[in-house]
Amino acid sequence: MIRVMLVDDHAVVRMGFRMLLATAQMEVVAEAESGEQACRDYPQVQPDVLVMDISMPGMGGLEAMRRLLAHSPEARVLALSAHDAIPYAHRALTGGALGYLSKRSAPDALIEAVRAVARGERYIDAALARRMALAQVEGETNPSDVLTEREFAVFIQLAQGSTVPQIAEQLKLASSTVGTHLYNIKQKLRVANQAELTLIGLRWGLIQP
Repeated sequence: MIRVMLVDDHAVVRMGFRMLLATAQMEVVAEAESGEQACRDYPQVQPDVLVMDISMPGMGGLEAMRRLLAHSPEARVLALSAHDAIPYAHRALTGGALGYLSKRSAPDALIEAVRAVARGERYIDAALARRMALAQVEGETNPSDVLTEREFAVFIQLAQGSTVPQIAEQLKLASSTVGTHLYNIKQKLRVANQAELTLIGLRWGLIQP
């Protein structure tokens, strides 16, 4: 039986996933409603697969995954998102996730993905994998290609309208450090203000309109 830890800020979503996984003889041994809680609880739980929503309040799933893998590199993470945006998938996979799945995928896809990740195999939704391949062939650039992992996390917060002090608190960084990241992000993405960052986030499907 595959032991799973679910991390999602919506209790109803966790309940639905738990019921679905139970039909495939998988056991949800722990749940967390935030990235912070996942980082605290994972060492005690040691699940076979960590199913992580990457878009959550606070530090978010991507930052939580980075911290968790830094301390437990053996962790097998399946990243989930309500978005099927290429930058999110690229960032999650390059950040250490073995799999990436959109919440819009068919229920059977979640079971298939968890089984693959439990075996230590890569899993990417077929339609998203095709889009990622086409984007690479066509030379299309996106924020995930030019920003560092920490800059990308700050970029998402900025695109959602968060202020520098709010981001500093959420990511546990000094305001001056966030300010430096903001400067670098503007330079790399060639924008002048936060509104333009929001437009980029919308264009790439990284935030909801």
